[in-house]
Amino acid sequence: MAAEENECPGLSRQNSELMRSWELEAILTNRTLRFVLRLEQQFICPSCGGIVLNPHQTGCGHIFCARCVRAYIENGGSSKCPLDSIPIKSEEIFQDNCCKRELLNLEVYCTNAPDCTQTVTLCNLQDHLKACQYERIRCSNVGCNDTVLRRSLQEHQRNVCSFRLESCLHCRQPFLTSQLQAHQKTSCPEIQVPCPNKCPQMIRRHKLQAHADECLEVEADCIYKNYGCTFRDKRGKVQVHENTEFSSHVRLVLESNTKLEKQVEQLQQDMLVQQEALKDKSLVVSSLDRDITLCDSTLTTLQRSVEEQRVRICSVQRELRDLRGVLGSELSEELPSLRASLDSLRQQVAVTESLREHLGVLEQTCQRHTRLLDIHVEQLQCNEQRFRQLESTSYDGKLIWKVRDYCHRKEAGTPLNSTPFYTSRSGYKLSVRAYLGGDNSGRGTHLSLYITIMRGDFDSLLPWPFRQNITLTLLDQSGSKNHVSNTFTPDTSSDSFHRPTSDANVATGFPRFISHGDLEAPRNAVYVRDDTLFIKVKVDTTGLEDL
Repeated sequence: MAAEENECPGLSRQNSELMRSWELEAILTNRTLRFVLRLEQQFICPSCGGIVLNPHQTGCGHIFCARCVRAYIENGGSSKCPLDSIPIKSEEIFQDNCCKRELLNLEVYCTNAPDCTQTVTLCNLQDHLKACQYERIRCSNVGCNDTVLRRSLQEHQRNVCSFRLESCLHCRQPFLTSQLQAHQKTSCPEIQVPCPNKCPQMIRRHKLQAHADECLEVEADCIYKNYGCTFRDKRGKVQVHENTEFSSHVRLVLESNTKLEKQVEQLQQDMLVQQEALKDKSLVVSSLDRDITLCDSTLTTLQRSVEEQRVRICSVQRELRDLRGVLGSELSEELPSLRASLDSLRQQVAVTESLREHLGVLEQTCQRHTRLLDIHVEQLQCNEQRFRQLESTSYDGKLIWKVRDYCHRKEAGTPLNSTPFYTSRSGYKLSVRAYLGGDNSGRGTHLSLYITIMRGDFDSLLPWPFRQNITLTLLDQSGSKNHVSNTFTPDTSSDSFHRPTSDANVATGFPRFISHGDLEAPRNAVYVRDDTLFIKVKVDTTGLEDL
């Protein structure tokens, strides 16, 4: 039997408060309510024959459901009780709480019967339905609109619901079941897929790019391409070519080295020629400086002369005016000589202006020569720097690195890199990296020193990984030889000592080589002098064979 509706409009304020909505009515909507014992007549509405879940009593003493009472009130004063025909007045209607309590204490069957066989009092039916295993509830998975029995909800959410989350068997990330297959087919990074270059290997999707760098089916150039080898084929065949054409590759390397030596000799000769040219231009500039100095002196003399002539002209003009007033007629006789003197002065002024223009031309010529000289000086410095780098390169596994401007570079905090050095002419290429202000665990407290394995021209001929012991030494400049040294043996499992695939491997070494206190204020040594320190590197070349 359907539940009753809410309170009736048009009742007095007191009766309106008593006729509040009853939660049980909403719960019993579209449900069948069955009582264990036969329902007494007083709990049945005489108007509609339904259960009076929300009972209201009229002035004549009969009990009706809220829906029927509302209908009577809406008809106005013409409504009468169907049992005794007494008019129904809204001010005489009230909620019958006594009848309501008796009704709520009656036992009913669960509305999910016959699946659920439990009986409860009507007032406890709502609480029972909240826990009843045969109650149909909606799946809580986002996007799922299915309703299932409470007892089947867990099974539905775990194994049936198409909106449940399942972990990918390969990457262990959760996905909706409906999306899992598409994820594995198109985007899962851990699933193995065939190589796109048609090699027989199965590769994890996220490692395809790394595999392409070593796949034997990818076309690649011979590593001696920079030396003139033009062979290009699949990487597997290129490796066979590199192993079988070793002698021709060595010949190409030697020819390249010969060309480099000739280029170095030519650079040295060009530098000498430019030095001689610079000396000649320096002499020209010196000569121009002397000419400018002489012109300045001449101009100064002429300016003084012009000023003296102006003073004389003023004096002559004053005398002339005096003479005109005194001599009168005698002035006409001396006037030609005065005019001649004035013309002479004008000529001297013209000569002075001409010299001034010539001086401006000389100044422009001097500025042009100065700019040319600056250009040549800059080019010479560049050549000298390249020559110093070539001269300072070490080929015996040893390097003494001079680090200037210690205080400024320590405050800057940027890493410093030494010039590269080699274990032999055709050996490993290394460099030193220093953090004067410290790095990682030594930041702000220690000097950090590292070694970097760099990509060299002969790496394909050398044994890998790099296994030679390396000693880093901070040299004592006091003469006491209280040097600070640290030696380490390369970890062959670290990528830092494998053959470089880029310009340089990741640096490795000592982040806490020496504290700033021991470095800057030692007891029996001097490590920083004139804002300069020296770092020595020595590679143990024992067991290395020269190519």
